[in-house]
Amino acid sequence: MVVEQVVSVVVAVVVLVEQVEVVVVVVVEQVVVAVAAAAAAVVSNSSSNRSSNNSSSISSSSGSSSSSSSSSSNSSSSIVVVVVVVVVVVAAALAVAAAVLVVVVEVVVVIVVVVVVKVVVVVVVVVVVV
Repeated sequence: MVVEQVVSVVVAVVVLVEQVEVVVVVVVEQVVVAVAAAAAAVVSNSSSNRSSNNSSSISSSSGSSSSSSSSSSNSSSSIVVVVVVVVVVVAAALAVAAAVLVVVVEVVVVIVVVVVVKVVVVVVVVVVVV
C-alpha cells in the first residue's frame, strides 16, 4: 500500500518535471525567435539608413560630413549585431542550463524516492518481524 503511494508520487513528480521542462523550452524558443526578429529588424533598418546616407553623400558636395555620418551608422549597426548575437547565445546557454537542471532534479527526486521506499520497506519488515 505504501509502495503504491510512493510510486504514484514519483510518477506525479516526473510528470510535473516534464511539464516544467516543456514550458521552459517553449519560453526559451519564443525569446530566441523574438530576439532574432528584433535583430532582423535592426539590421534591416540600419542597412536602409546606410543606403540613405550613401545616397546623400553622393548627392552632397561636402564629403566629410556625410562620410562621418555613414561611418557612425556602420559602427552602431555593428554594435547592435554584436549585442543581438550575445543575447541569442546567452538565451541558448540558459536553455541548455535549464534542461540540465530539470534532468538533475528529476534524477535526484527519483533517487530520493527509491531510498525512501527502501527505508519504508525495511521498517515495515522489521516491525512485522518484531
